[in-house]
Amino acid sequence: MEAGIVGLPNVGKSTLFNALTQSKAAQSANYPFCTIEPNEGMVSVPDGRLERITKYIPPQKVIPAALKLVDIAGIVKGASEGEGLGNKFLSHIREVDAILQVVRCFEDPDVIHVAGKVDPVSDMETIEIELMLADIQHLDNLLPKAERAAKSADKDAKLKVEAMKKCLAHLGEEKPLRTLPLDEAEKKAVKEFGLLTAKPILYVANVDETDLEGKGPLVQRVREAATKSGAEVVPVCAKLEAEIAELDPADRAEMLSGAGLTEPALAVLARAAYKTLGLQSYFTAGEKEVRAWTTPVGATAPEAAGVIHTDFEKGFIRAEIYSLDDLEHYKTEKDIRAAGKLRVEGKDYVMRDGDICHFLVNK
Repeated sequence: MEAGIVGLPNVGKSTLFNALTQSKAAQSANYPFCTIEPNEGMVSVPDGRLERITKYIPPQKVIPAALKLVDIAGIVKGASEGEGLGNKFLSHIREVDAILQVVRCFEDPDVIHVAGKVDPVSDMETIEIELMLADIQHLDNLLPKAERAAKSADKDAKLKVEAMKKCLAHLGEEKPLRTLPLDEAEKKAVKEFGLLTAKPILYVANVDETDLEGKGPLVQRVREAATKSGAEVVPVCAKLEAEIAELDPADRAEMLSGAGLTEPALAVLARAAYKTLGLQSYFTAGEKEVRAWTTPVGATAPEAAGVIHTDFEKGFIRAEIYSLDDLEHYKTEKDIRAAGKLRVEGKDYVMRDGDICHFLVNK
């Protein structure tokens, strides 16, 4: 899973990125455009179910699901026309699965706001417009080549041209592409283009330490605006998370508790990102490793096996599956099997979040 972090300059994007990736590189200063080169980082997705599994199946190592984050330079109004650093860095997030937009929801006279005042809804609209303009430019660049290919009676090229024109018409109405109804063939074509406003979006409301739950008026305005587009909002105090990230693991829990939090922001963001993307996790467990794997909701057992290795999907025979509740009740796989709780599932089985699996495949 891969997410691109966007937002205006000085909203706390890089602070949040550094906290989530526990990176001290590229620490942000209090001036616009301090992020010049895109920053990339892999972070483990916290999942308490892994620890619960290892109580009964002790492994040599534990491998959680991973989230790749890409933090790019701040985008300002007029970026499509070259304002600020322009929109040249948007190419670095065309391949991501989702957009995380960090929105400033705190007042601080010492932190410059590029628009001169804190107005999160206006900030959201600015970024949305710039992403739409970037998509229009991208499609305008791709369309001539696709039209030339379509003249040769290439059916795929004709479909792409039709999809591009439909997208351009929708964008021309100042509507993001995630709101454009498309059939499956069109969705596949659009995904190839890496269009930014076609990606699901999750808003991260960067709050101060007096509003950690995001109950203040600024976050409420963000929620109201996000609800209209069917998007989720996660309140996060990037400053606090950065301080927590610098502590030793033993001290983090104490600081979280002192702030009235039960878990770090990454856990909350990961769950929200999974929901935004329609994803879930299943597990494999053995002496060598206990590991979380990510699949789309609705994935079949062969498709889930294919996440481990593409050959596993092709050679899928069956899956042996049990639940974490069964493991905690019966203590061992042997006793789960003896109690008749180990399910044997075939190619049509639709995976459930939290399934613990063994796949049998032809090699």
